[in-house]
Amino acid sequence: MKVCLIRGSGVEQDEVDAVFHAMRARQVEAVELKRDAKPETAADLLNDADLILTLGGDGTFLAGARVAAPRDIPLLGVNHGHLGFLTEIEAEAMDGGLSRYFDGSYRIEERTMLHVTLVRNGRTMVQEIGLNEVVVDHSGETHILRLEIDVGGQRVGVIDADGAIVATASGSTAYALASGGPILEPTLEDLVLVPMSPFALTVRPIVFAPGQDISLSVVRGPAEMRVDGQGGHEVAIGDIVRCGSHAKRLKVVRFSPPESFYQRLADKLGWGRPLVPKK
Repeated sequence: MKVCLIRGSGVEQDEVDAVFHAMRARQVEAVELKRDAKPETAADLLNDADLILTLGGDGTFLAGARVAAPRDIPLLGVNHGHLGFLTEIEAEAMDGGLSRYFDGSYRIEERTMLHVTLVRNGRTMVQEIGLNEVVVDHSGETHILRLEIDVGGQRVGVIDADGAIVATASGSTAYALASGGPILEPTLEDLVLVPMSPFALTVRPIVFAPGQDISLSVVRGPAEMRVDGQGGHEVAIGDIVRCGSHAKRLKVVRFSPPESFYQRLADKLGWGRPLVPKK
């Protein structure tokens, strides 16, 4: 068995050494992959990997998802950050979690990944995948964008806004939620379009059924595109950002039951907690 470790910037070397020691005790091969590793390096280290283990916060988990999903490698997140909404276990519970994984006492939860393509004059300029969302928002001196929305070849409409977010169910509790979008159960395959500060009050988020491709054409710009908050690609007037589900879903290692998602909403995000304490 082979485990690939990805650590966040706030994780100390002694914590990584402890993981390698635990792996050696179980006669498991372990390698470390840098979050910013080049594709060829990542491909070599991930060859024959049975598990990707992330040590860090949600950002490290997202980095692991981008390399795990296309290769069908399960992903287990250990929270060393502040929120840790996506990760499964806290740092102090890592030894117990690893024991449960190697004993087979876990389940696999599948999550939809986004596949995003930036098209300019009929040519593909950028292709990226992400677990949470793609954001297309204004850049430079542009104060408001005009975006033409197309879904499955059907023209939906034109919106004036600061931008738009296309999110998966996983991403519905991230930037999309902060922008007024709905919460989707994480295993759903739907995609949600969330306008960012739209000019018209009638423009509201829309949830699209699985299998639909959403296209955002920039009519007034320029704009910038980011997938899971990474990088930043210029989107010129006339460019099209095409968003759909990736061919492969992310396999997440879970020890908790599926219904624990609602408890996580309460514990991590405070959903359903009254502002005024009960008497």
